Amino acid sequence: MLELVKAGGWPMIPLLLLSLVALAIIVERAWTLRRAAVLPPGLGKEVRAWAGRGKLDPAHIESLRRTSPLGELLAAALDVRNRPRDQVRERIEDVGRHLVHRMERFLNTLGTIAAAGPLLGLFGTVVGMIQMFLVIGDQGIGDVNQLAGGIGKALVCTAAGMIVAIPALMMHRWFRGRIGEYIVTMEHEAIQLLDTLEPAGRPTTNPPPAARKVPARAGA
Repeated sequence: MLELVKAGGWPMIPLLLLSLVALAIIVERAWTLRRAAVLPPGLGKEVRAWAGRGKLDPAHIESLRRTSPLGELLAAALDVRNRPRDQVRERIEDVGRHLVHRMERFLNTLGTIAAAGPLLGLFGTVVGMIQMFLVIGDQGIGDVNQLAGGIGKALVCTAAGMIVAIPALMMHRWFRGRIGEYIVTMEHEAIQLLDTLEPAGRPTTNPPPAARKVPARAGA
C-alpha cells in the first residue's frame, strides 16, 4: 500500500487528506444520526400522555427540548399549544427546517469530496503522464516494460480517487435518505400530539358559521 502511495506522487497527498476528512465525517454523522438519538423510543407516546393529563409545566417542556431533535420539535409545538392549529403547524414547520439543517451538517462537505475525488485522481494521472512523456522526449522510449510500469503508476491516482469518492457518495446518499425518513416520522409524531391537544379547547382562527349565535331580534 505504501508503495502505491509513493507511486502516485504528490497528487496522492490531497487524496489522502480527503479520505481522512470523509472518514471523520462519516463516523461523526453515523454517531449523531443514530435512531435512538434522534427518535428516542416511546418519547412521542410519553409526551402525548403528558398532554392528556395536563402535565405541561415549563420545566417538563424544557427537559423535553434537550432530549433529542424529536423532543425539540414536540416542545416547540407545546410552546404554542394555546394558539390556533394553523399557527402551531407553522411553528412545527419552522423548527423542522432548522432541525433538517442541523442534521445535514457536514453532508455538503461529504458530497463535495465525493465529486472532487475522481477529479483529483484524474489530475494526478495527467500529471504523471506528462512527466513520463517529458522523459520519453528527452531519453527516448527505451525499455517498453519500464514504459508500461510508468503508465501503471500514473493510473494509481485515478484508482485512489475512485476509492475515496465511491464510499463518500454512498454514505452521502444514505445519510440524506435517513434524514428524510426521520423528518417524516417526526412530522407524524407532531401531528399526533396536535390531535391530542385539540380537545383541550385550543381556539381556531374563525369559528364555523354554524357555531355563531344569531342575536334575537327586539320584540321577538
